[in-house]
Amino acid sequence: MLASKDNKLIGAWLEGQKYFLGNLKEETQEKDDDIILVKAKKWLERYFNGEEPQISELDLAPRGSNFAKNVWKLLCEIPYGEVTTYGEIAKKVARIMNKSTMSAQAVGGAVGHNPISIIIPCHRVVGTNGSLTGYAGGIDKKIFLLKHERK
Repeated sequence: MLASKDNKLIGAWLEGQKYFLGNLKEETQEKDDDIILVKAKKWLERYFNGEEPQISELDLAPRGSNFAKNVWKLLCEIPYGEVTTYGEIAKKVARIMNKSTMSAQAVGGAVGHNPISIIIPCHRVVGTNGSLTGYAGGIDKKIFLLKHERK
């Protein structure tokens, strides 16, 4: 399901995922002609057809705390076919927020609550030892997405 507000994409959820519709409080209505939703659908079609569309092609406006938005911005920097760890993201967020350290668990919470699945690539985050820990859409989907990107 895709959601938009003010011509920006605010959500993209997999059916049945944890936090489905996240912090979307408004009543929803189906709109097949919403420009950003059409663009997001085409972006996802290209992605699943093996292309590597750029996140910057879409106007994103995920809702969350400043901390979460910093985490999601860092997720957008993970290249196709690569992964990073919660700990690495925690180090980067700490620098951005002028803190000496940041909890990898707090980062994990923000990653798990990512409201724009697949496009903001939270599936590219793994545990310190490379383990495929957690994915709101399900580990099977995380494995599929990582394999898909590695072609």
